[in-house]
Amino acid sequence: MNPMTRKFLRIFMAGALCVGMSALAQTASPAAPSSTPLPAAPGVTSSSPAASSSTKLGTINIEQAVLACNEGRRDFDALQKKLEPKQTELKSQNDELESLQKQLQTQQDKLNPEALSNLQKQIESKKKSFDRAVQDAQEDAGNQQKEIFQRILQKMAPVIVKYAQENNIAMIVDISNPWPQSPVLWAGEGVDITRSVVEAYNTQSGVAAPAAAQPAAPKPATGHSPASKTPTSKSTQAPQ
Repeated sequence: MNPMTRKFLRIFMAGALCVGMSALAQTASPAAPSSTPLPAAPGVTSSSPAASSSTKLGTINIEQAVLACNEGRRDFDALQKKLEPKQTELKSQNDELESLQKQLQTQQDKLNPEALSNLQKQIESKKKSFDRAVQDAQEDAGNQQKEIFQRILQKMAPVIVKYAQENNIAMIVDISNPWPQSPVLWAGEGVDITRSVVEAYNTQSGVAAPAAAQPAAPKPATGHSPASKTPTSKSTQAPQ
């Protein structure tokens, strides 16, 4: 995939992620620690001695925890690959639209009124179709991301509660959004339990970390002399 395509995909996914996160914030799951108490972990009650004597506070970036855990990385990577055909289709439509717009800019003084009008109508029609396709694709991607996020969060919630009770933490605040969207103006790194929760969830889920992308193997050297070597093209970089 060429750099332009990868950049377009990152923009597309970023827009879709914003849609999904915004929708999730507006319709927060009952398991979200920033809105209502998390459900008690199996076999752990809030009346335990550790919980009753808790005095510490903690912060967690819920979005980061879901996206950084092995299950989140696996499922969101799979979703990105699933969305690549639609992204390619949108890029093709965008390229076609840009080509027509460039044609209009360079030839509008040379076209007769009828040809100019037809070209302008064609551009307008394709732009409406493209805008609608982008909106539909972003909504679909956002819904799928929201489903993954909520599914993992439901399973992560008891892990957060158990970690808090085992470490005498009386309150945990979600800092996914920066102040002033979040009630937390500032918090030191010492109270952030995000990484610890991710590690605990990875252990409980049993999902292995996604394999890192392997760099392309170098081509074997040939026995030809340097003068007779045929230049080889650069390998296409794997999509990010």
